[in-house]
Amino acid sequence: MPAVRFVPLPPHALEALIAGDLAAARRITGVRLSQWFLSDEVTWLWRLRLDQIAGDPRAADWVVRAAVSVPDEVVVGAGGFHGPPDDAGMVEVGYSTDPAFRRRGYARAMVAELLRWAATDPSAVTVRASIRPDNHASLATIAGFGFAHVGEQWDDEDGTEFIYERPVRP
Repeated sequence: MPAVRFVPLPPHALEALIAGDLAAARRITGVRLSQWFLSDEVTWLWRLRLDQIAGDPRAADWVVRAAVSVPDEVVVGAGGFHGPPDDAGMVEVGYSTDPAFRRRGYARAMVAELLRWAATDPSAVTVRASIRPDNHASLATIAGFGFAHVGEQWDDEDGTEFIYERPVRP
């Protein structure tokens, strides 16, 4: 499995991406973000996370980072959590791979790194993944990481989602 490291996308980088200024976002992050970071597939997320950080500045450390392959230093996607640990210690993973790098193991590498990241925070107790039943790629991505199916929920964007959870520290 390949490995990734995460590089923060601070508010100024998110603002640059929303404005379509890839060069500025690259300068701010220090990594070569791809054109995918300006695509409709992800720009809605930058707006959402920027608003989230404005409402809760501690979310900035949790919500979104660029995924950079190790050791070749290519930006292959983005990952993070839906927010910092809630009152019960739950964090929910979110990740997306640039289409140019899909089906190469980077999503699994992102999940592995997200789990490692969550384990560094003592307030994080449970990691959640919510996935549409027809999203076979994401279901395969979390397989083998110890997630258990614990229920379902309705999402206004995605419809029915299966909820999977696992302890941060198995």
